[in-house]
Parts: sequence; structure tokens; C-alpha cells
Amino acid sequence: MVAALDLFAPGTGPGLALLAARVGGLVLIAPTLAARNVPARLKVGFVALFTMLLAPAAVSVAGAVPVITPATMLSETVIGLAIGLGAAVIVGAAEAAGETMAVQIGLSGASLLDPVNNMTMPALGGFMQTVAITILLTTDLHLVMLDALATSTRVAPLGATLSMADGLWAMVGTTGTLFALGLQLAAPVMSVILVANVSLAVLSRAAPQLNVLGLAFPLQIAVGLLTLFAAMPYMLAALPGWSGIYDSLLDRMMSAFLGGL
Repeated sequence: MVAALDLFAPGTGPGLALLAARVGGLVLIAPTLAARNVPARLKVGFVALFTMLLAPAAVSVAGAVPVITPATMLSETVIGLAIGLGAAVIVGAAEAAGETMAVQIGLSGASLLDPVNNMTMPALGGFMQTVAITILLTTDLHLVMLDALATSTRVAPLGATLSMADGLWAMVGTTGTLFALGLQLAAPVMSVILVANVSLAVLSRAAPQLNVLGLAFPLQIAVGLLTLFAAMPYMLAALPGWSGIYDSLLDRMMSAFLGGL
């Protein structure tokens, strides 16, 4: 049982500050929480709320009295970033799949303003991003991230010495997972488009008088969109398994950070 938080106990103030830095790192990168259209005051409110909820358990498991230094503040922020990055990679993979499919289909020029990131992206990229965020939130992504944040206070206590070089390198390594997941999601459309292009190439050699360039563009769009709609149920069935990927990414990054303990 976790004891009540004593605000006047030694180390409580520094512990709260370090925990707020860890929560702030999560809010800076986590899907939906880091969106630019979320007001800054609301983000600060999230940081304060999550900090107070996690403070009793986090401060009680801290071994020594936490000390605020630039190194500890940076370490706590990076741990929060790592926890949020695991979820951001999954959303980014869906977005990368949409952008890849848009290029293959020929719709890369159809760009829309993404209100979440305040930038333009292909329409299919925005569509896949919205689908991924919707599925992740309906399967309790926000609760899983908070649980991971609470678990991190036991695995890596506040103010602990971490192996920052190994941890940051592990975070950079998540880009490989992002592109691999993106290619897996986009593989059905890419495969069908490749077969269609090869077929058109063979047809152009068999019938040189045929205007292949005029036929290829609308055919490529039609085939690509039909394949996307046909493969969408299988993509949606694969996305709910994101928790296993998320756990694997977190285990890899936290193991790298804890190499210095």
C-alpha cells in the first residue's frame, strides 16, 4: 500500500520537480497530447494532474533523496520522451504507410493541412494517421502510457543515474521499427501497383500503338484505391496488436537506459 504524500518530507519537492519533468517529456511527444491544437494551458494541466496522481508512488520508491541538477532533469525528460515515443512510432508508421501508398498510387499531390501537426501531408497519410489514432485511443492507449509511466518510476527511480548514450541510441533505433511497420501496412497496395505497372509495361510492348501513359494514371489510381479499401479490414485487424509492439519498444529503450545502473 502506498503511503500518503508528505509535501514537507525531505526530497518531496525535488521528487515532484523530477517527476513533472518525466511527465512533461511524455506530453511533449505522445499522440494527441502533443498536438499543436491542444492549448498550452491544457498541456500544463495534464502535467500537473499526472504528476500529483503518480507522486505518492514515485516518491516512495525513490531510493535516495532526489537531487535536482541539469543532468537529472534531462534524464527524467528523456525517459518521458521515450515512453511517448513508443506510441508515436506506431502512429508515425501508419502515417508513413499512407504517404507511401499515396506516392505509389499517384496521389502524392493531393495534400491537405494536418491540424494535429499543423503541416501539409498527402490525403492518404492524414487518413491513415486518423485511423491509427482512433484505434489506439479506443484500445486505451492513454491508459497504457500512464501505466508505463507509473512502472518507469519503479524500474528507473527518480534521480537515478542512467546510461544516456545507450538510451538515446536505442531511441534513434526506433526509426527502423517505424519504417518496417509502415512498409508492412502499405505492402498490399504496393504489391498490386507493382503488378499493375508490370502488366502495363508488357502491354505497351505487345501493343505499341496503345497510349499507355494516358491509361496508366487513372488505372493506377483506381487499382490502388480499390486495393486499399479491400485491404483496410486486414490493416484494422493488425493495428489492435499495437500493445505488443509498444511493450517491445519500451523494453528495448529502458534496458538501454538502465545499462548505467
